[in-house]
Amino acid sequence: MYIPNYAQVDDRQTATDIINEFGFGLIVSPTLEATHVPLVYQPVSEGNGVLYGHFAKANPHWKELAGTRVLIVFGGPHAYISPTWYENKPAVPTWNYVAVHCYGTVELLNDQETANALNHLIRQYEPSLLSNSEVMSDELNAKLSQAIVGFKIVIDDIQAKEKLGLHRSPEDQAGVYQALNESEHLPAKMLANYMNKRTMKSEGQDQ
Repeated sequence: MYIPNYAQVDDRQTATDIINEFGFGLIVSPTLEATHVPLVYQPVSEGNGVLYGHFAKANPHWKELAGTRVLIVFGGPHAYISPTWYENKPAVPTWNYVAVHCYGTVELLNDQETANALNHLIRQYEPSLLSNSEVMSDELNAKLSQAIVGFKIVIDDIQAKEKLGLHRSPEDQAGVYQALNESEHLPAKMLANYMNKRTMKSEGQDQ
């Protein structure tokens, strides 16, 4: 992924925070086959961490992946940026966005490991389901386990990019933030919220 210096995310915690917040990833294998799946990141004592997920067994993509190095793309908030929002002109329109690319090798999981990975995913998004046998009964879980293939991806490289226009003047940044925040489009508001969060985090780190 092309990452100019001003958009480079060097902080590993920030990169993994993006993965945890926007965990619906795109797995692309060397054949250019691709599958969209929810993924859970887990740090390890040494290395870049591990991603856990599962395929529908009916999806043939998993059959080619054991031992294969793949690309995983996570897309964060993104929106169109009008040059009219800048204080300083002339300017051109652009698109701001947040993205993380991970590279790693796939390992397929056994039944127990798959169950653990599935529970980890549920625990991240709706932990109350784990104790709700009326919704997720043992019978349903047994059927589910026969219909999915669990996997983990041992990450060997993480590249993170925040194209937020933070290299521009404070006046330009303020104009972009205000326009995004006042937009009626949800993606624009999401990008504004992310910009606000990152600015607050940076100010906190400087103190």
